[in-house]
Amino acid sequence: MREPVDLRRQRILAAVQARGTARVRDLADELQVSVVTVRRDVEELTREGRLSRGHGVVRSTLPARESAPEAVPAAGDRVAVVVPVRHSYLTETLHGARTVLERAGVRMALHLAPQASGAERPLVERALADGADGLLIAPRWRGRADEEADHEWLAGTGVPTVLMERRPWRGSALHALDSVCSDHWYGAHLAVEHLVGLGHRRIVVATRHDSPTARSLRAAFTEIAGAHPLVERWAWTLVAPEAGADGPYSADETAEPPALMRKVGATAMVLHGDVDALMVVQRLAEEGVRVPEDCSVVAYDDVVAGLAAPPLTAVSPPKAEVGHTAAELLLQRLAEAPGGRRPGRRVELLPRLMVRGSTDRSVEPLDE
Repeated sequence: MREPVDLRRQRILAAVQARGTARVRDLADELQVSVVTVRRDVEELTREGRLSRGHGVVRSTLPARESAPEAVPAAGDRVAVVVPVRHSYLTETLHGARTVLERAGVRMALHLAPQASGAERPLVERALADGADGLLIAPRWRGRADEEADHEWLAGTGVPTVLMERRPWRGSALHALDSVCSDHWYGAHLAVEHLVGLGHRRIVVATRHDSPTARSLRAAFTEIAGAHPLVERWAWTLVAPEAGADGPYSADETAEPPALMRKVGATAMVLHGDVDALMVVQRLAEEGVRVPEDCSVVAYDDVVAGLAAPPLTAVSPPKAEVGHTAAELLLQRLAEAPGGRRPGRRVELLPRLMVRGSTDRSVEPLDE
């Protein structure tokens, strides 16, 4: 199936903004489309003022970063990057890391981990055997048992390692490891405050539960909505039947979001992530529930939320910046003199709220 034009152009924009500049031919290879197609997309994005063109090169119109990290002389594939396969959220993170490494003259080797539990370890071991001097990694960790099983070996790789979008447990073997993560508590806070500010008092939160981000979001919403003086009632459920790994879950926690919305009398929903949010909005439409007239919706991730009908208001974690910052931390580690190790660093970056057409003032609660 052909990729929608708007989605392809959004991917081009994200790639160029993450790197600063990109060659048209490279973009065509990455997107698996013709050079003519990319040129046409770039012309339109340039006309909109979102990109600028040179001879065979595309440049971002965003301000350049103030300074580059200290360069590390390249020596083959010095940095291994391990991320889950088919994970669109981390694609922008990957581009952010690549920009920093390329600018520093450091080559990277990308390794895509299958969905099976424990798939990252053999990839890391192979990368280290091939001579990788540093590691950027975002393990899938579908459940807490998967995460715990990786603690010891990942803490003992013997090379500088930075976790991306993963927050180690306190007191675990990974606690002192460098990590860069979006502050998902703040993202949940943005979503709740936006809806409460529009007069919504009953909210359904539907998230995935098969990744560390999903579990962090559930914990954050539980804390924030549960303590908010203006939230009269709220409930959590899995956003899709296949979205939970730990379990067991109660009947409400596996209920279809539209059904739970009626039970709670909710006028608003927060949905993680974008694709699942779009599916829920489609189910609402099939049941005659209009967005935002009958129910306001906030998505979480903002990868394709803006392409929905209506475009979805979304919490947008700083995906490219996570990769950018993680790569900078890793380069600093690689440049350290032996025995001069700095303290471990845990960096959190704040998401933004992108307000679009899926949220509006509160309406009367739907009848059960």
